[in-house]
Amino acid sequence: MRCAVYVRVSTDKEEQKDSLKYQQELFYNYIAEKGWDIYKFYIDVESGTTAKREELQKLIEDAQNKEFDIILAKELSRLARNGELSYKIKNLCENQGIHIITLDNAINTLTGNTHMFGLYAWMYEQESQNTSNRVKETLKTRAKNGLFKGSNPPYGYEVRDGKLYIRNDETPNIVRRIFKEYLEGNGRQSIARRLYNEGVPTPAQIAGKANAGDKWHDSTIRCILTNPHYVGDLVQGRTTTVSVTSKRRKNVPKEEQFIIKNAHEPIISRETFDAVQNQLEQRRKYITAPKIHLFTNVLFCADCGTGMWFRSNRDGYICGAYARHGKKACTAHTIKEDFLKETILNDIKSLIHQIDKEQYIKKMERKSKSTKSDSQKKINKINKQMDVLKNRKRKFINLLADGIITNEEYQESIEATNKDLTELMEQKNELLSLMESEDVIETIEKLKKELLQFLNFDELTEDILHRLINRIEVKEDGTPIIHYRFTTPKIE
Repeated sequence: MRCAVYVRVSTDKEEQKDSLKYQQELFYNYIAEKGWDIYKFYIDVESGTTAKREELQKLIEDAQNKEFDIILAKELSRLARNGELSYKIKNLCENQGIHIITLDNAINTLTGNTHMFGLYAWMYEQESQNTSNRVKETLKTRAKNGLFKGSNPPYGYEVRDGKLYIRNDETPNIVRRIFKEYLEGNGRQSIARRLYNEGVPTPAQIAGKANAGDKWHDSTIRCILTNPHYVGDLVQGRTTTVSVTSKRRKNVPKEEQFIIKNAHEPIISRETFDAVQNQLEQRRKYITAPKIHLFTNVLFCADCGTGMWFRSNRDGYICGAYARHGKKACTAHTIKEDFLKETILNDIKSLIHQIDKEQYIKKMERKSKSTKSDSQKKINKINKQMDVLKNRKRKFINLLADGIITNEEYQESIEATNKDLTELMEQKNELLSLMESEDVIETIEKLKKELLQFLNFDELTEDILHRLINRIEVKEDGTPIIHYRFTTPKIE
């Protein structure tokens, strides 16, 4: 555990210097007792009511980069005396997987003791909720005045002086094309695939979003087809956040939305829009849910990682990215379902034939007995070596606390010691895994029974499939790479 230690005193008076030294000694002793490492001391001479503390800001920046595992402070007030800052630090640590411990035992996220943060979070949330309510009232006023309040205008529009205007580019024609093709009987997915393969910029790309993708999706087409802005109506407040602390949004009932008819120039006529809404409803009623096939959620494209889709006209599966977006995204990677079943069955027969040989079992038994004793002796030796290294780490902390070595020398010594500890731990874990496998004879018998049970089935069922296989990847030429849940024990 790498520890970031935060120490704060309010003034630079002489008595505060003693307090600073006392706090540092507390942390040296605490960290040495735990057997952890010191990453850095962050020391501020500043009031706790302000967030503009140089060392605190450095600590927050280092936490964002996950430079350490734990933040240590004498008490919560040393970190922050206001709710907002406490909440910010708490969220940052939760997102980065960093723990917070105060020496007064008020907070210790390692043991789940966080009750003080709850109070701070509650106070901050109440103030945030009040602010959020004031902002929403302002936005309602803007909506009533016919002003668009969204962060991004609908695809095909731009915002000028708070009003929506049709863009002077190809995007309005793309909107018209989407409505036209849908009424002609094209599905949302097929429309999206064509737009992607033609290289038409997506709404996210037009909006200039940093994480914008170039693929059109079914959901994107649906958002355009159901957006009433395209008939010239200004509709505000269609969704809202679930709460002030959540970014998740929920739909607002239509009667609570702000709708102003003919607020801007339409791209789509009302007749076309209403016809599309009727088509959407009809297709929703009569479309059948896709059938889940045997290798669904097990079979993946080896090149792009997308799940494979079943196609009845191929009697097998193709790459999902290819099926959704076409050859620009990936190639078919076609594989027959019957071929997969036959391949798995042959693999199982081959394995049963191997593990059923008498000499194979006897060799495994002899190896099991000799290996277990040797492994335990090696583990005992490694434990002694690790104890020596842990004691050495405690000595380094004492040398640092007494000023005998510098922080740079401490970090260099700790890094070398931790490297040795890591190597020893890896050796120990390998030996422990080897010892666990000493029940290999029982494991082989159990595996053989399961495989024989599988051979009694005329069909490869979903239950048996998931018991035997983790994942199957299909190469471009249709060759399967099967990752079984078991591995054949090997002997030298």
